[in-house]
Amino acid sequence: MNMQNLMAQAQRMQREITQKKEELEKMEFTGKSEWVEITFTGGRVIKDVKIIKDGIIDEDDKEILEDMIQIATKDAFIKINEAMNDKLGQYAGALDGLM
Repeated sequence: MNMQNLMAQAQRMQREITQKKEELEKMEFTGKSEWVEITFTGGRVIKDVKIIKDGIIDEDDKEILEDMIQIATKDAFIKINEAMNDKLGQYAGALDGLM
């Protein structure tokens, strides 16, 4: 493979990666716990936080609520990472040879 073809292939791959990243950033991912739903964009920007626990949260429940927010956040990030791997995983092997 000559250098010109290699450069053209790298540029094409870069455009495809950029396009897929832009698609991911527009997507929304909702993480859930028993009490909380948090929605992020693929760029990990918070779009929405909902408390889904029925009833009033008293003072004793604050620590539990904090844990539930953390669980929902981790759940959303796992979904974002899975989507990134689905969309960009095909480029992982090709990038190793170019970098």
